[in-house]
Amino acid sequence: MLYPHISIVLDMAGCPNRCKHCWIGHSPNGHLTENDLRYAAAQFRPYAEKLTVYDWTREPDYTDDYRQRWALCNELSDGERDHFELISAWRMARDPEYAPWVASLGIKAAQLTLFGVREKTDYYTGRRGAYDDILHAMDTLLAHGMAPRIQIFVNKDNVDELPLIDQLIDDMQLIPRCAAIGQEFVCFMHQGSCDGENEKLYPIRSTPDDLAKLPPRLVDMSLRHWQADNLVQVFGLMEADLVAHLSSSTETENLAENEPVLYIDKDFNAYPNFGAMEPSWCLGNLKTDGAAAILRSFSENRTPAQHTRLTVPVGTMVKALGDPASQRLFTREDYIQYILNRYCRK
Repeated sequence: MLYPHISIVLDMAGCPNRCKHCWIGHSPNGHLTENDLRYAAAQFRPYAEKLTVYDWTREPDYTDDYRQRWALCNELSDGERDHFELISAWRMARDPEYAPWVASLGIKAAQLTLFGVREKTDYYTGRRGAYDDILHAMDTLLAHGMAPRIQIFVNKDNVDELPLIDQLIDDMQLIPRCAAIGQEFVCFMHQGSCDGENEKLYPIRSTPDDLAKLPPRLVDMSLRHWQADNLVQVFGLMEADLVAHLSSSTETENLAENEPVLYIDKDFNAYPNFGAMEPSWCLGNLKTDGAAAILRSFSENRTPAQHTRLTVPVGTMVKALGDPASQRLFTREDYIQYILNRYCRK
């Protein structure tokens, strides 16, 4: 089968962080080489009308040869790629050449993640010094004509600290400084999905009483960012309500797509990019199974998670594993994903 577009995303070097919200999950850092990248591209090339290649799944531009890897990915891809509005705060704090290079790619805004101030952000990022790196990145981005865009993950452990982020916005004068470079300052809150590492935070997931604690300005900015009318559209419904609504659902879903995006780990195991990199989503191994078998597994929903989603009604999974007394908030699709992952493990 020839696919219109295939994107392959290799976790070549890993990540300096071990974020507790990471939906991909944690794994040891790898050391894949340029030859490994060329090999992966060559394996998928016969099956794609258009192939796009990326060298990271977690922290972008983590390796010292980030410029060369960017150029190599462009060489191996069909057409010039855009650099995502994600940058390495770790590198920006350590490499004075990084910010000018990022700016040269035409990036106007770059996303940074906070969980509170220093102690909370370092804890949830999994690295001491992460908060200071993020503050440095804000200043550095602005100095090079790029706006910092702040993402805030919310749970019961950090909700009382969010006013400190609201104050930080004023302390760093982020709104007028962004305006001075012709950009709007963007800041938004959410919980993230409940898979990968973030599934472990289920016990402290937000409930309706937490929403009343959110600073009004951060609420306004979040609603504007998400183009939402209210916080329910951002944070979702209580699990109890979702259980009641979904327990009778006969819905299934075919997750196969004709333009797959495949994540490949340091051991060449491949996964679709809409699931955590765990066994129930594994499509196969590029070295031992080959690209054709991986693509066939994807298109025929052969992974346990894809097969379950295709054949088991949502209501069956929710009745088996949903908590009808839980007030934890989920969007509908995030809740189905959470229940699906648990169902595949039982």
